[in-house]
This record gives sequence, structure tokens and C-alpha cells, in this order.
Amino acid sequence: MQEVKLNPNKVLLGYSGGIDSTAATLMLRAQGYEVIGVTMKVWDSPANDEAIQEAIDMAKKLQLEHHVVDLRGPFREQIVQYFIDEYKLGRTPNPCVMCNPLFKFHILMEWADTLGCAYVATGHYGHIVQYNQRYYIEVGEDALKDQSYFLWRLSQKQLSRILFPLADYTKPQVRAYLEEQGYGVKAKGGESMEVCFIQGDYRDFLEAQAPELAEEMPNGLFVDSKGRTIGTHKGAYKYTVGQRKGLDIALGYPAYVLKINAQRNTVMLGHADELKAHYMIIHDLQVANVEELKQASQDRVLAVRIRYRSKPIPCELRAMSDGRYIVHFFEEASAITPGQSAVFYINKRMLGGAFIDEQKGVQYLGDTYFLSNKKED
Repeated sequence: MQEVKLNPNKVLLGYSGGIDSTAATLMLRAQGYEVIGVTMKVWDSPANDEAIQEAIDMAKKLQLEHHVVDLRGPFREQIVQYFIDEYKLGRTPNPCVMCNPLFKFHILMEWADTLGCAYVATGHYGHIVQYNQRYYIEVGEDALKDQSYFLWRLSQKQLSRILFPLADYTKPQVRAYLEEQGYGVKAKGGESMEVCFIQGDYRDFLEAQAPELAEEMPNGLFVDSKGRTIGTHKGAYKYTVGQRKGLDIALGYPAYVLKINAQRNTVMLGHADELKAHYMIIHDLQVANVEELKQASQDRVLAVRIRYRSKPIPCELRAMSDGRYIVHFFEEASAITPGQSAVFYINKRMLGGAFIDEQKGVQYLGDTYFLSNKKED
């Protein structure tokens, strides 16, 4: 496809046919933009096929120029394989965090260049703002729909071309807007799936897509925090840190998953108190401005989310000699989960993030963190 001159009045919209993308279409048009929709076919399933047909039908009603792009092969190679590989390593992945910069917005930018659109847009709830000549995402008006946690890996180049037309709206207001515009049936529609390629239990998905997992991680041992065997589990990939239900073990107290050792295929169980933490280790830090992050840490105005929709925890950052960072929480945190994202904020402004690492080999005494040679299960 040959690139054409970009038109500042043209917007390429990631179009699902749902409530948010339909409202975004109407809002962008009201602002004077010519809107073109792109729907990505990334997975084969009845639910996904129905969603694509819904997008096609709604695009016709809106008289929207609309393209359906078949991306099943690259999506399987890049995003689904990442999802599988993380579970093989005993981590709990966030596929949307990888998909947004490397796949979804990357594809949208490519198509925008081809179709001459200066901007791309999606139905995310959030603001894009400039501060000290850098682009940031701020939490939108609907905190319950805030998706900044999943967008921390977007680049400055990508952010400079993105529009979020729903930024000033809450979800109920978006539904009301569609009703006013004559799309009452659509306004009453349901929410989209959180993970677009999984319907049902993720364990069933893993076993269907990676049958080798059952051989690589068969039944293994439950251990306690002292390394003592206390039972048998059904494969380490079937568990995540903080999990309580579905352990199928009676210990005389409510047991939680504390750690997962994929190499040994062991799962550590313990009390809820043992999930509490004062620090975590992170790697692959990506922020708009590193100096601002360090200053925010020093000024004690920095906060971090350790999972989607979790409350931001006040914290400070300390660099380690190996390029990773230690995050010291000023309030107690719980269920630090390797593979999830640590996303940093100053009030509503998202600075960037990193991946939560294994907490192995680091001990904390007072204000001092140090590496130890202690082996952990």
C-alpha cells in the first residue's frame, strides 16, 4: 500500500460496532472530521465473528467507510504467543498492554498513513495532554472506565496522533448521547469482552492452544513458605498470585497462592498476610520523562497501580545496579504479581510504567534494600 499525504481533517477510527466506537464516530463527525473505520479480525470464534458482523452492519447504518482487516496470523504470533509464553514462565500476563502499542495502534497508524488520515481514534476513556513538550494520558471523566493502565507502552509518536473523543464523557453519558442521536437500541447494548480472544476460562484456552503445557507442567507440588510439601496441584500454569478459589486443598485456613515457580512446577500457598508487601521489583521501565518520574518520587507525589482498577499506592522509586528498580510502597500492598504492569501516576496524569518482576533475592530492612543469596521455592 502506497502512503499518501496526510489530511488533518481525516481520522481513522478503530471501529468495533459497539457503544463506544459508534458514539466516537458521531462525535468526531460533529467536530468536522471525515471518519474512516477499521475493524481488525484477530481471532476465530463465534463471538468474534458476531462482533465483526455487528461492526459491518453498524458501519452501513452510519454510512461509514469501513475496512475489515484479517490479522489472525500476526495476532497469533505476536500477542497470543506472548500470552502463552508468560504462563509457561509462571507469570500472569496482560495481553492488552502488549497489544496496544505493538499491534492495535501500530496497525491503525499504518492504515492511517495509507488512507491519508492525520489522526487515529479509539473509544478509550481518557485525555491526551501535553506537559513540558511531552504527551501524556490523563484519566478521563469516567474513572470506572479508565483504561490508562493498559496504555502505558504507547510511544510519544503514537500519542501525538491519537484522539480520544469520549474523554469528557462517562459511560452513562455516552449511552444517553447515542439515544439522543437516534441510536437507542445501540445505547442499550452490552459491554465488550475484556480479553478479545478468550471466551470462558483462560486455562481451557491455554490447553487448547498450547497442549504441550500439560506435559511441561503436569501435576506438581503445593509448598508452604518454608518449602515444605503440603499437597498436589494440577499444573503451575493454572494458578496466579493471590488466587484463593479453585485450589482444591484443605489446610484448615483460607489459603492463597503466594508464588509460582514454573521451573520447578511448584506453587507456594500461605495466609493472606503473607501476600502483603512493602516493595516490588520492576523492569523495562518506559516513561515520558525519567527525570520527572525521579523528581515525583523524591517529592513524594508519585503513586503506582499494580493491577487494573486498583487504587494507586503512594510510593518511591530506587534504581538497582542491574537496571531494574525497586518500588517502595508507603502503604501496604498485596498480591504483587509478576508479569502484570506497574503504572505510575501524578494525580490523574499517567507517567508510564514497567513490568512487575520476580521478587527473588531482595530483602528489606528499614530503609535499606539489598540482594541476598537466599534460594526461594
